[in-house]
Amino acid sequence: MITPANLIAALLTLAPLLAAAFFGEAMARRVRLLPLWARLAAPGALCVPYLLVAATGGTFRWPWLVLYALLPVVVAMLLWQAKGVDKKGLGNWRDFLVLAMLGLAVDLRWFEGAWPAHLAIFGKMLLLDAGVYGFILVRELDGVGFDLRLRVADVGIGLRELALYTPIALALGLSLGFLHLHALWSGAARICEAWIFTFFFIAVPEELFFRGWMQNLLERRMGRYPALFLTAVLFGLSHFNKRAAYFNWRYVLLAAVAGIFYGRAWRDRRRIGASAITHASVDAIWSLWFR
Repeated sequence: MITPANLIAALLTLAPLLAAAFFGEAMARRVRLLPLWARLAAPGALCVPYLLVAATGGTFRWPWLVLYALLPVVVAMLLWQAKGVDKKGLGNWRDFLVLAMLGLAVDLRWFEGAWPAHLAIFGKMLLLDAGVYGFILVRELDGVGFDLRLRVADVGIGLRELALYTPIALALGLSLGFLHLHALWSGAARICEAWIFTFFFIAVPEELFFRGWMQNLLERRMGRYPALFLTAVLFGLSHFNKRAAYFNWRYVLLAAVAGIFYGRAWRDRRRIGASAITHASVDAIWSLWFR
């Protein structure tokens, strides 16, 4: 349902994400100039999109408003504390607690009841905004690579990992009956539309969470290869309830294998753009021709 309130809410939801993706350093400098109380309280404004959408859609509830006002502040406070105690940059239990909270809330759909039908994506994006503000603007976690000013190298790395993963996915997916070929040409416009939507609303959020934050932090504790494989396994498990009412082990397996190649793409230059290109391409090909 497109309404003026929903459009304003969409702009407010996307603004923090895009600002961090294209002007991250400038945003971090501005946030540093704020008094500490304002720096930690600022993400409470993320409740405004909920207020606009829920009031228009008839699903407004005060407890949800309080949750969307307080949870981003709690995230910012925890990550501010993590920054203060983690002088060696090895990652702190508070980092992993925040990842667990945000990841489980999205994966188990804890907050979907707050939103009108078909608008639950707002909840996912607001949690992402809370993570972006906390990890990038407050924690100032290094090595994330959240810069969507794509480079030629990003495209090359992303397509290289796509080429490596595709034959494995086809062999495994077709043999398991997970993939089903639909040899139809959808048209260039439809293909571009599917890829762009997938890139911004699926690939970038998931790559930022799993590679920029999780794999990045785990590397500091475990090393490159253990972090790569553990993150891939967790990425696969996050798909256990996708497109099924039960544990979808085929989806988990294919997603876990894909996660290895997404992680390789990110790790090459530590750039979210590269892994998001691989991720978006895999998902677009699957949704257009193999679902």
